[in-house]
Order: sequence, then structure tokens, then C-alpha cells
Amino acid sequence: MDNSSQVKSKQFSKSLWRLAASLPIALGVVWGNPVLAKPDPNTLTYGELFKEVDRGVVSKLELDPVSKIAKVTVADPTASGKQRIKEAVLLDDNSELYNKLNAKGVEFSVQKSADRNAIFGLLGNILLLVFVITVLSAIIRRSGNASGQALSFGKSRARFQMQAKTGVMFDDVAGIEEAKEELQEVVTFLQEPERFTSVGAKIPKGVLLVGSPGTGKTLMAKAIAGEAGVPFFSISGSEFVEMFVGVGASRVRDLFKKAKENAPCLIFIDEIDAVGRQRGVGIGGGNDEREQTLNQLLTEMDGFEGNNGVIIIAATNRPDVLDTALLRPGRFDRQVQVDPPDFKGRLAILQVHSRDKKVDPEVSLEVIARRTPGFTGADLANLMNEAAIFTARRHKEAITMSEINDAIDRVVMGMEGRSLADGKKRRLVAYHEIGHALVGAIVGYKPLQKVTILPRGRSAGSAWYMPDEEQGLVSRAEFLADIATTMGGRAAEEVIFGSSEVTAGASGDIEMVTNTARNMITRYGMSSLGQFALSSDGDCSEEIAAKIDNEIRNLVEAGHHKAVEIITENRQLVDVLTDLLLDKETIEGEEFRQIIDREMGRKEVIQAKPALASS
Repeated sequence: MDNSSQVKSKQFSKSLWRLAASLPIALGVVWGNPVLAKPDPNTLTYGELFKEVDRGVVSKLELDPVSKIAKVTVADPTASGKQRIKEAVLLDDNSELYNKLNAKGVEFSVQKSADRNAIFGLLGNILLLVFVITVLSAIIRRSGNASGQALSFGKSRARFQMQAKTGVMFDDVAGIEEAKEELQEVVTFLQEPERFTSVGAKIPKGVLLVGSPGTGKTLMAKAIAGEAGVPFFSISGSEFVEMFVGVGASRVRDLFKKAKENAPCLIFIDEIDAVGRQRGVGIGGGNDEREQTLNQLLTEMDGFEGNNGVIIIAATNRPDVLDTALLRPGRFDRQVQVDPPDFKGRLAILQVHSRDKKVDPEVSLEVIARRTPGFTGADLANLMNEAAIFTARRHKEAITMSEINDAIDRVVMGMEGRSLADGKKRRLVAYHEIGHALVGAIVGYKPLQKVTILPRGRSAGSAWYMPDEEQGLVSRAEFLADIATTMGGRAAEEVIFGSSEVTAGASGDIEMVTNTARNMITRYGMSSLGQFALSSDGDCSEEIAAKIDNEIRNLVEAGHHKAVEIITENRQLVDVLTDLLLDKETIEGEEFRQIIDREMGRKEVIQAKPALASS
């Protein structure tokens, strides 16, 4: 197509668009123009009304000055003797029309219709009045609430129940039997005070629950409230402290005033370290509002007036920051330690949390309890809930050990990710994890739970070990075995791929062994520097700091050397285990130990030398 044809085509398109756009306008002009529009035969103009009256065809007229419409009865020219009713538009002043009608003797009447404009105006005024009244009421109500809040600003925000219906009893609390026995006496004090007062015993004024998060401190307070059957106040320590000085102290006074009115009663203060921190530790004496609140709390607990019949139960996981005046007898008479449960405690907690769940009869709660040392009550509750979620997701009717194992893995290590697709990286991760597992098995480290190359959390693979029940009693030999096992991954990378191919995957391992070695030297006295607690944060001399660094280097290098030696001497076994791990992706601990025994026998595997424990 040439240029001239394109130009003509564009011009034709523009013409069509203009025609389409002008069509609605033209139709509007035709329909809206009174000249072009077809006249209505039943409507008369004011001039035509005059003509009809002059012709004598009008027999009757009804005028409405409000709507300015007249109903005109005229003779029908198409049929003799018949009449038609037409409408005519009136003017504001119709005196001339009235004279004409009188002169012609035409009967007419004036009938005023209801004035809708007046009605609409009245309704509008009424709606406006209602709107104004509503706005004023809202403003007054808001002002009243604001003034009420200002007056109640210093009131206690504690939740109050005459009989606490927490739904938790002592039977629902398991794993902390020692703490339960201590607090059972508090309930007995409230229920049978004469049993103790008869021999001169006094009700303890305060009980402080101390323990790490998740051990059941708040749950125990709920159980006390449910068992005691006395008025119960509960509040958090942070609810006392505000930005205005004096508000917290006022809330403390109001709380104890209400408590004394309902004595004997219980007050539970959760996270008391928010208000009970040591005074005067900050610049300028610390937070004045918090210190005034603490001073008022000290006075109310054991001041001049006393608080007979009121028992305070508080919970914290940071007792080291509490003010000494708060911890003395007479205020908190008892400090109850709520520790993570042991095996029997974990078993009892699992029995509590499996009551309302469908658990397969083959599931052994004892096996679960042995696999979860260090778990708190909250951890075990979360474990059983995760297992129930896995069961529902897999459309099973009851929780099996498969769901339990997956739940433990998720709680400990995080959600499982996708397996690595890169063959080289996947093989390197497998050798790295087998290095950990094999060195740990040979040096006598903790029992292996499983070794896997499935990513979890930030880890591309992992070797898991059974934690010890007694975490605080670790020997020097166990620390050295820990260092060698942790360096097993880097040692496997070096032996298999060469020192030039080692990866950053051992960064966490190196940090862990460095911290372990530093603690052995500076905290536990397990080095040639002697039995001293040495500072490692720069407060010691340069000479001591250099010796500490040298000792750390020696311990880490000895563990690394031991790991390299084990991997080198058992290279064939490492290859066998790595191939199996690449095929199965996960090897359980028991299967791993059986493979070692079957492949070469325990005697043929290089044993941990005594030099490792003395290096």
C-alpha cells in the first residue's frame, strides 16, 4: 500500500469516528428540541387556553396555584357530546384568566394541593436537628469517657475473679512435682489456716516462681487459683509502669486496697522483673516512675500496715535483676525453682498433653520422653500439637511414631527443606555430615540420633545427638570429644576433596569449638594456665590474653588433628556410609552403629587415643 492510500484510509477512519461521536449529540438535539418534538395533544399552553375559552368549548376549569397546573374540561371535536380533560400551565398572576372566565360564564374552582416544597423543607430541618443532636451527644459521651479514664488512670488494671475459673488444677500440671508440693501448702494455708496457726505458723506473704521460659510458672499459678477457691487478682508487671510519674504507685495502692477488702485472696504478678529491677542502677538513679512503683510495692507487701490475708505469687525468668529488698523474707518468703523436667517429668507431661489427642497404641511415650531431654513443658506441648498437625495433613486417624519423629525434627531443627539438586554440593554435604557422625561414634561422643542431608532451617544437613540429662556435669574428656566431633565435618572435606576445596559450611562448627575451648580455659580451669576464672573480654593483661589464645589454638588444633586421623584411617568406611546417605538421605542412629559394627567390627575401627583426653 502506497502513502496516498494510507493517508486516505486514515482520513476515512477519522470521518467514521467523528460521525459516531456526533450521532448522540444530533439525537439529543432532535429529541430535546421542543420545535422538533411531537406536541402533546392533551397539554395546552397559556395562550391556547385563552383561545379555547374564547371559542366557548371550555365547560369547566380546576386551578391549582401551588403546582401551577389547570385541569381543563373541553368538548371533544371528534365526537359530539363528549368531553376531554386537558392540562394547561398557569402563570404566577392569573387575574386576567379569571376575568376572562367570568366574562364567558365558565365554571371554575381553585383547589390548592399540598405544598411538597414545604414538607421537604420541614423534613430537611428535622434531619438537620437530629444530626446536630447526635453529634453533640457523641461529643459529650466522649468527653465523659475521657474524664472517666483520667479519673481511673491510677486505678489497678488487675483482672479479678471471686472464684478463679482457670480450668487448670494440680492434676493438669506435671513434671514439676517439687514445685507443686511447695505450692500445695499455700493452697492448704488458704483453705485450712487453723491447721497452721494452731502451732504458731504464719501464712507466707509471697512466693516467687523462678525458672526458664516454658517451664510452667504461669500454668502453676493458674492451678493454685483453680485449687484455692478464693478471690484471685492477676496482673503483669508491665501494667504498673506508665510514662507519668506516680501512676504505677497509685495502681499498686489500689490493687492492694481491693485485695485487703477481699482477703484472704491471691495476687499473681507475672513477669515481675518489669517492675522489680534493682534501684539506682541507671544514670541519674534510673527510671523514677519504676522506682516509685517498686517502693510502693515493697511497702504494701511488708510495710507499717501489713497485708494480712493477702498472698502474692510472682513469676520471673530473671531473678538476678530483682531488687534485694524485694527478695528478702517477709516479702517473698519462698523462692520456688521451676526447672525443666527430667525423664519422669517429661513422661508425665506427655501423658497430660496426649489425653485429648488420638494416639496410636503403638506409640511409646517413654521413647519420646527419652528422646527429648532438655525439653520444657511448653516444648512438649508444642511437640504433640505439631504431631497432631502432621497427622491431619496426612489424613491419618491417629498419631503414629512417624509423626512424632517428624515433629521432634521440626521443633529442634526447623522445617524440612528440599534436597539439594547440585550433585557435587550434595555429595560434599554428605561427606561433611558423615565426618561428624563417624568421628563422634569413634571418640565416644553422645549417642547419634540421626544423620541427614535434608536441609532444615539454615543447615544444609545435620548430625543429631542425644543430649545429656545432666547438662552441667561435663568432663574434660567429653569436651575434647565434642571438639573432635564438631571438627569432623571440616576434616572430611579436607581428606576427601583437599584443603583447597573446603567450604564455608564449617563456619558454625569453628565458632562452636572456639567457644567450647575458651570456656574450658577461662571458666572451668581445664588448661595449663591453672584453676583460675580468667576474663576473656579484654579485662586481663595482654600476656594472659595471649596465653588464652594460645591454649584455645592448641585445643582446637588437637581436636582437628584427631578428626583428620580418624577420617584418613577409615576412608573406606566413610565412602560406604556416604554412598548410603546419598541414597537414603537419612540414616537413623541405631542403623548407623550397626553398619559400623558390620563393616569392620568395633575392634578394627581406630579408637580414641588417650592423648586426646590429655592434650
